[in-house]
Amino acid sequence: MRRCMRILPLLLIAAAASCGQAPVPRPAATPLPGVARLAPDAEERWVPFDLTPGNQIRFTLELDGRPLVAILDTGVSVTVLSRRSAAVNAAKLRAGGRATAIGGEVDIAWMPTRSIAIGGLTLTGASVAVTELPALATGSGTAVDLLVGRDLLGAYALDLDYPNKRFRLIASGRLPFTGPAAPLTISPERQVYESAVTLGDRPVRPVIVDTGDGSAITVTQADWRAAKLAALPTTSAVAYGLAGPVVTTLAIVPAVAVGELDARSVEVRVEGPTGFSQAVGAAGRIGSGFLQNYRVLLDPAAGRMVFRPGPDAGRPPLRSTSGLLLGLERDRLKVLHVMANGPAAAAGWREGETICAVNGMRIARDYPTSPLGRWSVGAPGTTVRLSLCDGGGERALTLANFY
Repeated sequence: MRRCMRILPLLLIAAAASCGQAPVPRPAATPLPGVARLAPDAEERWVPFDLTPGNQIRFTLELDGRPLVAILDTGVSVTVLSRRSAAVNAAKLRAGGRATAIGGEVDIAWMPTRSIAIGGLTLTGASVAVTELPALATGSGTAVDLLVGRDLLGAYALDLDYPNKRFRLIASGRLPFTGPAAPLTISPERQVYESAVTLGDRPVRPVIVDTGDGSAITVTQADWRAAKLAALPTTSAVAYGLAGPVVTTLAIVPAVAVGELDARSVEVRVEGPTGFSQAVGAAGRIGSGFLQNYRVLLDPAAGRMVFRPGPDAGRPPLRSTSGLLLGLERDRLKVLHVMANGPAAAAGWREGETICAVNGMRIARDYPTSPLGRWSVGAPGTTVRLSLCDGGGERALTLANFY
């Protein structure tokens, strides 16, 4: 399972204001759309990014002239500013109701801005939603300032060059590269990017194309059953959204089609009957865990999504052999989830336990990118010595294939 030892966050705000509740009767709480301008040289204005431990696109933009750290998130209908960001002006906040997020609902407010600049795009006079953005929900041990959503991105073509870790916003209709294509629209109900996949022989639609989702493919329980893939071995995984954690079923599916693109050995998560996708009327999501294997053009105004395979396309996803999903907390690893049917579950590991050393090597801040960070997807049959923090002693865990 790709990056399975790390946090895999999921997030989507489906309603910009009240989410089915009575709207707040204050004119100041009405979001301002603003005026957008794409620079003549926008195609030259690439924005560099890195991927968080949860596979999310993290970059820097300017809000009212202040540089902020952001996540590019086509799965949110409106841009969201963290209530803890230094850019928040408390005197300008106006109540905005509630919004649906993975894990439940959250309260939001609105804040007007002077300008937001991303690459060749400048938006002036727009409002942003304001709510809590916990670090776990944004895929890193460090919280970000904001999530950039459909309201800023949807009128343009978004060229995501994952292999070279850069993106740009260009005029809709431009086709900077060719490759397998799939339909792409902005849902009138949910106001986010949407497409479709084929799972087994089963068309699954609509699925939200969600660059803020660190997993690969997620489907509802009903669509999973209809695809008749119950014979595949499964385990469990945890995901984090603004409203908290959600546990899903996890399997590796031999083949998944996205329009003209045929992908092999794809990690698929299955939400329960009360899962987020079903709650907002969608059949699932395509996340950055899948998209990152390609250069991807997202152009909903032109009705298409185009793929160019990157160097990792076609490689089987990494699978956990430990059965532990872990989060980094400074100098220790915290057990976020014990995967069903895995070695850790059989050995009695519990959520919340902490690990300070692996085979005698202390956990450091560079753990996610260090060779040590790959131990939990190591060769089956390998025995790993894990030192628990705070005098908890040492445990041996033997790695194994289990899904």
